Amino acid sequence: MTRKEEIRYKALEIMKIHGFNGLTMRLLAKEIGIEAASIYNHIASKDELLESVCFDLASKFESAVLEVNDIYFNAPEKLFMLVKLHVEILCADLNASSVFMHDWRYLKETSKGEFIHKRNNYELQIREIIQLGINEGYFNEVDTKFATITLLSTLNSVVEWYKPSGVLSPEQVAQQLNQFVQTGLRKQ
Repeated sequence: MTRKEEIRYKALEIMKIHGFNGLTMRLLAKEIGIEAASIYNHIASKDELLESVCFDLASKFESAVLEVNDIYFNAPEKLFMLVKLHVEILCADLNASSVFMHDWRYLKETSKGEFIHKRNNYELQIREIIQLGINEGYFNEVDTKFATITLLSTLNSVVEWYKPSGVLSPEQVAQQLNQFVQTGLRKQ
């Protein structure tokens, strides 16, 4: 791990525990064992770090939903593929995912609008998958916005409880979450 990667990792770990406002360059330097001024050789600011994390993950989610919608499957298969990719993205770096979920509100106003637009577009793409399932006769008539918010709340909660050392792999978590969600949506 390079020094920059070490600093990023430790910064995200601190933000996960103490939030964006709990991260100071002095605390970060102390945790790593270097002078605070040396931190700036690797990252410009905690705002830059937050923006980098938020937009990196937003891009990954955006790519995932585009991949799902590029491939023709029926809606239940698309939804499963999306659930799987979403969980994998979150579990790949739980510290970054936690910061992404909780601290995006601290983005500078110039970036926050763009971030919200990306998030809303992702939600819209999921709503379209659910609507496709309704149109295909697989899913019950539901409010797609409510179903999408419920789905994302369920998926995003993985950041709070998933442990890499636990008994379930991210793929197993995705399979179980998918089964649970689709049981609720499935037309009888």
